[in-house]
Amino acid sequence: MPLEPDVTTLLANASEQDIREYQNQLRKLKNRTSTDLQQNVYRNRTQFIKISKEAEKLKGEMNTLRGLMSELTAALGQASATNGSNPVTPGFDEATPVKRHPNRSSVANLESMWNVQLQTLWKTVERSQKFLPAIPGRHIVLESGQWVELDSATWKPKRPVHLVLLNDHLLVAAKKRKRVDPNSQNTKGPAPTKLVAEECWPLQDIDMIDLVTNLGANGVSQDAEERGAPNAVNIRYGQKSFTYRSDQRGGTAKADLLMTFRKTLEDLRKLMRTETEPSTKTPDASSSSLPLSRSSQIFDSRAASRDKLDVLIDVDGKQQNMRWVEGQLDELDIDTALQRFDDAVSRVEQLRKLAKSIKGNLTVQDIILSKIDERATKLAETILRALVDTHSFLAATKTHVSWLSRLGFDDRAREAFLHTRTEVITKRARQCVFEGDLRLYIFQLSYVYFTLIKNTIAIYQQCFPAPMTSACIKWAKEHLDGFNAILVRQLSSVEPESPVFKGCMETVHEHAALLLDVGVDFKDLVGKGLPTSTAASTGGERPSSP
Repeated sequence: MPLEPDVTTLLANASEQDIREYQNQLRKLKNRTSTDLQQNVYRNRTQFIKISKEAEKLKGEMNTLRGLMSELTAALGQASATNGSNPVTPGFDEATPVKRHPNRSSVANLESMWNVQLQTLWKTVERSQKFLPAIPGRHIVLESGQWVELDSATWKPKRPVHLVLLNDHLLVAAKKRKRVDPNSQNTKGPAPTKLVAEECWPLQDIDMIDLVTNLGANGVSQDAEERGAPNAVNIRYGQKSFTYRSDQRGGTAKADLLMTFRKTLEDLRKLMRTETEPSTKTPDASSSSLPLSRSSQIFDSRAASRDKLDVLIDVDGKQQNMRWVEGQLDELDIDTALQRFDDAVSRVEQLRKLAKSIKGNLTVQDIILSKIDERATKLAETILRALVDTHSFLAATKTHVSWLSRLGFDDRAREAFLHTRTEVITKRARQCVFEGDLRLYIFQLSYVYFTLIKNTIAIYQQCFPAPMTSACIKWAKEHLDGFNAILVRQLSSVEPESPVFKGCMETVHEHAALLLDVGVDFKDLVGKGLPTSTAASTGGERPSSP
């Protein structure tokens, strides 16, 4: 709603003092509202991080429970099958060895059957062994023929293909014609074909999309139906896209492929989560519900992942893991966002010390240090912005430089401070306008230059360590050279013996003497470029005030 009428009515009879007080109240209210809004945003972000952690923890527990239930179901089914094949047992003492023997036998038979499948695949599909070498547990889940690869842009058929879905990969084999001996007598009939492996992708790296659900809510158009969209799937691998259509119109080839792919991918993800999650089970308990080869792989991967994810760090006499480190990094992000710079810098120092204390696992140490350095850079950028805003205040500048030095960004602090002071000198010098009085103009310029140079050196000496003082002196010399260039340009048309020239030089030397208060003497460099006799005569002794 418009507020102008209300404000006009409220301040109709107000004095100038009342209007100013009203403005101050509005300004304070605006600042308070802005601060409250910022605090609410940061508070909500903190709560969101905590809720995300709890949700991730709950998700991991649910996945573990789902995996245990799946293993229990498989174990019960296997026990039921064993009891069905051996209904009569001599007794309790003899039942255990009889039950264990079929388990070992079934695992060996399963591995043998999978090996036969792979060997048959290698024989029937050329180059398949290159993509799919034999590893324990690898087996074929589904084979589907009578597919055609389509051009993703025009939907025109390119070549017939054969799809082979394994427990960890999807193989695409193209049907090609075999070379026929021209001297052969059997020239009649269809040309013989062979399968050649063209593409093979890990299941966790691809997306399989049903094109029917991707054509929109208006249903499948007649043109899309004629091209076979209801029987087509799209496979995306990185930036690449492949489209395949089943030639079995009205069949279940596409539905079977999609359903089997999703189930196989979910099983693979469960297995990978099981391999990466720390487990408190003993090897005997785990291997009793898993095939022998698969359980050995899981324990090997768990041993490797423990070194990376569950490294214990000594923190004030307590052992903490990587989750604690991630929590500290989140707290560091919050401190940076709230501009609690002192706490954030202290946390960075603590985390760096902890990371360097890790022995025997350089990989984890490098990961932690890289995360800390990334956040330290962001924190330094925020502090640098604050330093630029408060460069004229000694206490604030000293505090900001101290924080940046502790983070290891003292060079950046020096560059930012001197660059900001350069901008101030340039801005103030441009505000000096020549209006016909040369002595007044030179007075203004020299006062601006030498006063700001003196103040900059004074602040720099108290904020930065002594070994870095040379950078500030070099900076001051550069600005003195800039001032001398202006001075030479302005006095080039003035006679050296004239009162105006002498008065200007006396003023310049008076202002240059201000640098003696901070231990810098540029007396011999002032007026460099002017006539030698004049520069020497005016620079040799201290001029008196006009």
